[in-house]
Amino acid sequence: MHEELLLLIGDKIKTKRTQKNITLEQLATKAGVSKGLISQIENNRTVPSLPVLFNIIHSLEDDLRSFFEDMHDSINGNHVLIVRKGQEKGFTKEPVKGFSYKRILTRSIGSQATDVVLLELKKNAGRKQFIRTDAYECKYLLKGDVEYQVDNEVFELHEGDTLFFDGRAKHRLKNIGNTEALILVFYLF
Repeated sequence: MHEELLLLIGDKIKTKRTQKNITLEQLATKAGVSKGLISQIENNRTVPSLPVLFNIIHSLEDDLRSFFEDMHDSINGNHVLIVRKGQEKGFTKEPVKGFSYKRILTRSIGSQATDVVLLELKKNAGRKQFIRTDAYECKYLLKGDVEYQVDNEVFELHEGDTLFFDGRAKHRLKNIGNTEALILVFYLF
């Protein structure tokens, strides 16, 4: 399985679940996993094991062939890829007010999957809860001022600053500036 597909799985599960009006809790119960695990998978914070993935697909009343068939079109062997302005795909990672995500690119580089995302934070937007991601994270602040807390350390970032850390450490961020902030995010799985 291509690593890019692993990053698309969470989006596909979330899309199918919401289309069928199934709650996180209902899907988790049917699949025999926790609600938190489903949330982490949908938000690309973790990759499910094959048995868990199969249970989720079955719980969505789907089969493997139809689940993966249109994903193949998203993956090809081209050596050059251009993503034009406006071709980014908006998505919801978690229900945090003032956070807006746009996926620029999902690709494997060598043996690692990479997800490149633009994160826009409205003025005063911030995450109250800590999160964890099964990836190294590189954040480049294109615009604004933000505060990142990684474990017990707090880092203030300004336009042009870069933060790199192991996403398995608990972390959260907030916009501390007077305008919206724009962050270019690289997830290295």
